[in-house]
Amino acid sequence: MLVVFLLLLSAGAVAVYTISLDIKTRDRNLIAAQRMKNHALFRLSRPLVGTPQLDDLNGRLNAHGVQLGAPIFMRIFKREFELELWMLRDGRFHRFATYPICMWSGALGPKQKEGDRQAPEGFYTVTKKQLNPNSRWHRAFNLGFPNLFDRSHKRTGSFLMVHGGCGSIGCYAMTDPVISEIWKIVTAALNGGQPRFHVHVFPFRMSNEALEARKDDAQFPFWRDLKQGHDHFEANWMPPRVSVCNARYVFDAAKSRNGSDVIERQCPKPTAVGRGGAPVQRRTN
Repeated sequence: MLVVFLLLLSAGAVAVYTISLDIKTRDRNLIAAQRMKNHALFRLSRPLVGTPQLDDLNGRLNAHGVQLGAPIFMRIFKREFELELWMLRDGRFHRFATYPICMWSGALGPKQKEGDRQAPEGFYTVTKKQLNPNSRWHRAFNLGFPNLFDRSHKRTGSFLMVHGGCGSIGCYAMTDPVISEIWKIVTAALNGGQPRFHVHVFPFRMSNEALEARKDDAQFPFWRDLKQGHDHFEANWMPPRVSVCNARYVFDAAKSRNGSDVIERQCPKPTAVGRGGAPVQRRTN
């Protein structure tokens, strides 16, 4: 009986490994195919599939009921090659546009060290100081890698950008026409009083099914934490306040200030129960 049990256990382990390997293979093949398709269109000077009507920015702004200068928020989904730009209207963010990403390098998973060619994943903020209007990639803004979380894990790297063109060594390349439109919206928001905007970078669309399918991946615990931040935003279309505590991301939806919060090293205060069941706050840091 013991031999049979061990054989069944071994077979189950092989099955799980095979499923995990299949998912990784599918991801790798999909990403490679999308890169080839995008690069071919780029070489032909054709817009990527899904590119908004860039020559009608004002019309699209009016259709969405927003205007240049409103606070903004961004999300990137690597597997889907998409960058979302959201704009504040009536106290919450509304998705204004989804732009196709022409190129990013590496595989799914965070950037670990200088030279690994990985594009970062995580939660980043961008200020005016991170803008580069004279980039060799037409326009660019620095994501701010490594952030507090990255540094707590001793991750290294520099000049990880969102920029024009269709080449990447750890960056997100958007093509020149697309980055030009993004640049107008970004600079208007920062010049209009938003001190910084958040860019949340995910490996894939963070559905429960997509995450569960990758539960055997070494990055699963990291991605599970990213999903918490993702779900906070999905709950009310406002980015949560992001902090780093004990080398992990933590989130506070109640303290978000229009998506302009600084990412700080801060642990939540634990709650104890006092007399009569009243909560008592205790500081641990």
